[in-house]
Order: sequence, then structure tokens, then C-alpha cells
Amino acid sequence: MPASILVLVGSLRAESTNRKLAETFVETAAGTATASIYEHLADVPLYNEDIDRADGEPESARQLRAAIDAADALLIVTPEHNGTIPAALKNAIDWGSRPFGTSALSGKPTAVVGCAFGRYGGLWAHDEARKSLGIAGAEVLTDITLSIPGSLDRFTLTHPRDDSEVTEQLAGLKSDLLDALTERQAA
Repeated sequence: MPASILVLVGSLRAESTNRKLAETFVETAAGTATASIYEHLADVPLYNEDIDRADGEPESARQLRAAIDAADALLIVTPEHNGTIPAALKNAIDWGSRPFGTSALSGKPTAVVGCAFGRYGGLWAHDEARKSLGIAGAEVLTDITLSIPGSLDRFTLTHPRDDSEVTEQLAGLKSDLLDALTERQAA
């Protein structure tokens, strides 16, 4: 059975370059893994412990946790908002992190990549996401990285799927992620 990879996109914008990058990853993974983009991050309320109860957590949060739990691995594809991770992604990490120690994120192999307009490609956000995910209990795969700079210029006329350098990088990223899963299962 092929590995399942859940892709969380930090940008909620329909035409986000990170969404396009995530779509390209999903296409690249076809045949060797089952990859899908989680489409409902915008529906999840801001994390509030008062509404996070075993007898009645919000349905959208329950669905997010179930999707994370069902996946063999996570791929986070995110831009940088004001030097850090977007609020929707941070919120997803917060919901996925509870209950701590037994959460959907606990031990989940997770890689963080993305693109941004600036010259570092969202590197600060990627580092912040790795830090937050690690604290939340995910198994952050720090060797798997991709930060594409100048995304608005690079992808204005060209979808990432039509950029041979990007598709090569994503194919390598997919192989590295699947190798990490194989190593984890063998251990």
C-alpha cells in the first residue's frame, strides 16, 4: 500500500504560489505515494482550550486531527507572513498538537518547504514551522528542505509544474520523504 502524505498549505489564497507548489507535489507523488492537500484549514476556529473538549470539540478541528492522524507523513508548504508562519498554519499546528503526547502530530514524520517573494524563499517561516512542529511532538525531517525565492516573479507566467528545476526538486523531496518513512518503519 503506498504511503499517504497529507499536505497542509499555509496560504489560504486560491492562487497562492505555495498552493501551486503543493499541487505540483501532489502530481509528482502520484504513482509512488498518495498525496492530498487538506482543503479546510480556513474552517478551523482559532485554538481555544475552552472549546477543545473531548465531549464536543469543533467538528472542523476533529476532521483536521483525523486527517493528520490517518496520514503516514505530513508535508507543510508555506509562505512567510511578516517573517514567520501564517496564522492558519500555526492554528493547524496548535489543534494538531493536542492532547500533547498523544496528539495526531506526535511522532508524525513532517517536512516543511515553500516559496516566498523575498530572496530567502520563506526560510524564516520554514524554520519557525519546524520549531513549532517539533515542540508540538512531530518528527521534523530537518534534512528535507526547499525554500524557493522570488516566487511571484518566477511563477507569474509559469506554474511550478512547468518549471523543470522545481519538479526535479519536488521529485527529490518526495523520494527523501518516502525514504524517511521506510527507515522509520524498519526501525
